[in-house]
Amino acid sequence: MTQPTEQHLIANTQTWLKTVVIGHNFCPFAQRELEHNHIRFSIDRSHDWENSLQQLISECLLLDANPAIATTLIIFSQNLSHFDDYLDFLALAEQLLQVQGYQGIYQLASFHPDYCFAGASEDDPANFTNRSPYPMLHLLREDHLAAALSHYPQAEQIPARNIALARQLGLAKLQALLKACYIDN
Repeated sequence: MTQPTEQHLIANTQTWLKTVVIGHNFCPFAQRELEHNHIRFSIDRSHDWENSLQQLISECLLLDANPAIATTLIIFSQNLSHFDDYLDFLALAEQLLQVQGYQGIYQLASFHPDYCFAGASEDDPANFTNRSPYPMLHLLREDHLAAALSHYPQAEQIPARNIALARQLGLAKLQALLKACYIDN
């Protein structure tokens, strides 16, 4: 199987954003950012965690220098395909942000094709609220997130609403939606 090009990785991710995340309102703030081109799509083709962690910090520095970019999706195309490895990497990435002085400035949200919440069964449709075409880290500006949440009624209910919606849509529908995000390489 050939590796997808950067254009395919980004196009598939954008399709996922439009049809799953925005299409089912899993994130009520994503549509505005996508429409205004405030989302950066960064491809990590590293084969090792050290380089991937370096890219994370590079993305933080890029966000520091470019306030017009609201958020970055780092798409991992070469590593982190195993969910347990991804979770270990996520823990290191969160520690690195703290060590580098980014706690309270940037926050990570996690997405993976095999995402499974702790205590949930693998076939629980609720997992699809965090399933994506590729392993990804979503690097969010905390001040933007706080501002968006302050204007959203009952923001604390978003996760529970998403879980209920995912379960209502059902496993087969969500599997089909995610599969439809892949365009031919």
